[in-house]
Order: sequence, then C-alpha cells, then structure tokens
Amino acid sequence: MDDLVGIAEIAKMFDVSPAAVTNWRNRFDDFPKPVTILKSGPVFKTEQIEKWNRRKNNMATKTIASINLKGGVAKTTTTIGLAQVLSGVYGKKVLVIDLDPQTNATTMLIGEEKWLELDNNGYTLATLFSDAVKGEDNFDLSETLQKSVGDIKEARTLDLLPSSLQLIDLQDKLTLMPAGQFGTRNPVTILLRGIKDILKNYDYILIDCPPNLGYITLNGLRIADGYIIPTIPDVLSTYGIPQIVTRINKFSNEIDAESGNSVVPVGIVATKVRGQAPIHQRTLNLMRGNSGKTMGDSNLLYPMVFDTYFAESAQMAEAAEFQDVDRTLRQKWGYGGQYATFEAFADEFINACEGV
Repeated sequence: MDDLVGIAEIAKMFDVSPAAVTNWRNRFDDFPKPVTILKSGPVFKTEQIEKWNRRKNNMATKTIASINLKGGVAKTTTTIGLAQVLSGVYGKKVLVIDLDPQTNATTMLIGEEKWLELDNNGYTLATLFSDAVKGEDNFDLSETLQKSVGDIKEARTLDLLPSSLQLIDLQDKLTLMPAGQFGTRNPVTILLRGIKDILKNYDYILIDCPPNLGYITLNGLRIADGYIIPTIPDVLSTYGIPQIVTRINKFSNEIDAESGNSVVPVGIVATKVRGQAPIHQRTLNLMRGNSGKTMGDSNLLYPMVFDTYFAESAQMAEAAEFQDVDRTLRQKWGYGGQYATFEAFADEFINACEGV
C-alpha cells in the first residue's frame, strides 16, 4: 500500500491543503485518475502523482503566434495540423486562438454550422474586441471557449477561442476605444485582459494571426513568447520576413520594458514546397544559408529554418475541411508522407520551444 495515496496524503506530499488537491483534480485534465474509490475517498498511485507534479512545475505554458504578411501560404493549415499532433500524439493540452477574420482555423476545428451558431450568439472573440470599442461588458469566456474541438478522435485535449468576420471592421475601430477612467486601457492588451484567467491551463497556446501587423495581431503578440513564420519558399512569400522580424522586435522591446515579456522568432517553416520547382529549392537553400546571419544594417538575426518542410499536396488542402465524424490523424493528414511530416515538425517545434 506504500505506492498508493489519498487526497490527504497528496496534500502532505506537497505542503498544500486537501482543498488545493481537489482543485487540481477539477482544474487539470491530465491529473492522474484514481485506481479505485474507497468510502474514505479516491486513491491514487504515488508514482503517477509525483510525475504529474514534476510535469506541472517544469512545463510552463508556451504561447506561439503563427504569422506571415502574405496570405495563401498554408499558415492556418500548418497551425491546426501542429495543434492536433501536439494533442493527439504528444498528449499536450493545446489552445488555438483564432484572430484571423477569415475564420479558417475556427471552421477547420468546429465546422461552419457550429461557427455560425456561435457568431450569431456573440460567442466569438469579436465580442471581446467590440466591448473594448463600446465600453461594454458582454464577453462570456466560458461560453466562447470551445473544448475538445476537431474531428480527430485521439486529439481531445484541444480547445478553441473562435474568430469572426466582424474583426475586419473592429480592427480599424480599436484606435477609438475609450481609455477608461484612469487612462490605463490599451488597444493591444484587450485579449490579455479578456482571457488571462485560462492562459496557464495549457501546455501550448497557438495563435493564428491575420496577415498584417495591425492591432488584432499585436494583441496576439502581446501574450506570445515567440512566433513561427510559415511560408512558401518563393520571392513573394518570403519578401516580408525581414519586415516581420524587425517590426515584432520593436514591439517586443516596448512590451518587454513594461511586462518583461519578450517575443522571439522560433523559426520559419517552408510550406507548399514543389520538388520540381527550381525557385523553391533555391529559396529554401537561401533561407537556410541566411539562418543566424544579420539582416541588412540591423543587428537582428535571420530566423532559423526548420529542417522539416511541407510538400505541396492535395491531401493537405482536403484535410482543411471539417468532417462531422471522428477520424484518426493518419486518416485526416494522409497515410503517406503528410502525417509523418507533421509529426516530425511537431518534434522539432517542441525542441525549439524549449529555448523560448
């Protein structure tokens, strides 16, 4: 019986109250399940409890934005595939925050019908930003947060904060938001203020940003530890990378002075790579050669490029469609190279985030 403990014993192990242990059970989905339930209460394996506690203390939430100033580069598809593999393969608790008004990440995870229902009832992030503009308080985080989303049966630890087309109009209105009685309200802290209570509930938070550096995107970067840049390896798609790095660095320097939270580039991931296109191979080689080198006259370094890249694939496009039926990761992303590529990318991503 030495390897079994109850609630009171767990509390003594970590010098907390039994109520705190009960709160852990309710708050953390990965808290170990009891091996049995006696009249005196649930009983757990000591080893599982100790491992869980080490994991809880050592694994800080990593919040990573996904951004490119050019659309059509498979930014959203890459983000959602990564989120589903992090959940389904690695067992991570993942939150996707969809800030892109195109709502592609949202519809990929819950379908258009469910999204329309939420949008009509005001249960999207548009309400949070609309409240900031109007000085109202209608945003309901508990109703807006969609839990265990997606059509992947093994990826059930994936949650979503959905987007809305209304963000297009709200973007330009954020400069007009009231500053509050003491002038402390800021148009780039709206998201932080609205969802801060749930940020520590996840291992990874992935933010799908619009293809610009406007206020909506800056709200995402405000809570981010770092960012990835999905890009097609061609001239038009990669042209804006130095601008992204430079602008985010300036923004990061401002918020770092205020909050101690810097935002760093995690890496560039090549997407829609055509093996028979010489321009793709040349551009990919150029990006890899530039990794770690200074950009122009600045002292900023060109981001590293992930070894894993995504080949252009019809399966990738088809997988973007939400199906109201449970599939496996391999069924969705393909039994061939596409699924294996996502798994390899997730492994690289996790390792890269350890240094963020």
